[in-house]
Amino acid sequence: MTDNISASDAPAGRKLILTNIITGFLGVGKTTAITHLLNSKPVDEVWSVLVNEFGEIGIDGALLKNTNAHVREVPGGCICCVAGLPMKIALNMLIAKTRPDRIIIEPTGLGHPEEIINTLTGEYYDTVLDLRATITLVDPRKLAESRYADNANFKDQIAVADVLVANKADLCSPVDRANFDDLVAGFSPPKHAAFAVQQGQLELGWLDYPRRTHVLNNPEHHSAQRNRLNPQRELYNAAIQLPDGQDYLRRENQGQGYYSCGWLFQPAIQFDFNQIFGWMTGLNLVRAKAVMNTDQGVYMFNAENGVLSVKPLMLGGEQDGEPELLDSRIELINDDVMATDELEAALFGCRLTIED
Repeated sequence: MTDNISASDAPAGRKLILTNIITGFLGVGKTTAITHLLNSKPVDEVWSVLVNEFGEIGIDGALLKNTNAHVREVPGGCICCVAGLPMKIALNMLIAKTRPDRIIIEPTGLGHPEEIINTLTGEYYDTVLDLRATITLVDPRKLAESRYADNANFKDQIAVADVLVANKADLCSPVDRANFDDLVAGFSPPKHAAFAVQQGQLELGWLDYPRRTHVLNNPEHHSAQRNRLNPQRELYNAAIQLPDGQDYLRRENQGQGYYSCGWLFQPAIQFDFNQIFGWMTGLNLVRAKAVMNTDQGVYMFNAENGVLSVKPLMLGGEQDGEPELLDSRIELINDDVMATDELEAALFGCRLTIED
């Protein structure tokens, strides 16, 4: 049964819940940026995070559960689709369960933040939430690539930004930085602010810039694409789990010219770290993310267009009534059809034998 929240549920004089959207295209570093904010937040405040991923197997939620915040996921497409129902269910449950001081919403990199903004400022939520700045992260290196610069979602994510942030600035050339500066200078009225950071190091004060109304370049794009995603799941599934007696499951999704395939493995299965590292290094895909139990510990693998980064994860105890990470999960995203059976065979070749 869904928990419902309304202004009448709160005591008189209760403050609205501060809320921010942090958006950006695939691989720009949204989860890293949110993790940095959560590690910097005031210790006496309760923060909650609503995460949406294009893939069916949630990765970002698993990563964020390692932080001091409450996390809820809406996997399998754009949370603003299906009349916003998946988002509303998840958001209502998050508010009822955690009573947060601030909510951070991370849409999928293929999402439409304008639709989310319309929901959060519409009837019902306007008496519960105080929607502040939308922060859009941009990788300046991508501005010269037509598949990003000409993408309608990419353009709309930039258009709705109140604050634009050039992430991965340490990897950018002077030309990349100049392209970002030209982008910022081209807006009229101008954005509230624009910054350049490394490794998603957003400052807390940026969250409290006021929200503006923006004009989109492609207002018809989302209505034309609505419900084009084809998730193989129930309408809302916050915690995908393996059926009893099953070692793994595979889920696929497609929409807006992109394809995803993900796997979830039961906790008794370990993977050879070196083999997983080698396999993911060789993947020629737009995006690959994984949280894997390996013979060297639990690691996060993060690949974008063939560039792989790896870091260990320190698992905590139970949070939000949910257990610590006890499975392996991986999600692949590409802008062309993937040979999923071949990819699965290669992935399975990285498994270690389960000991009795």
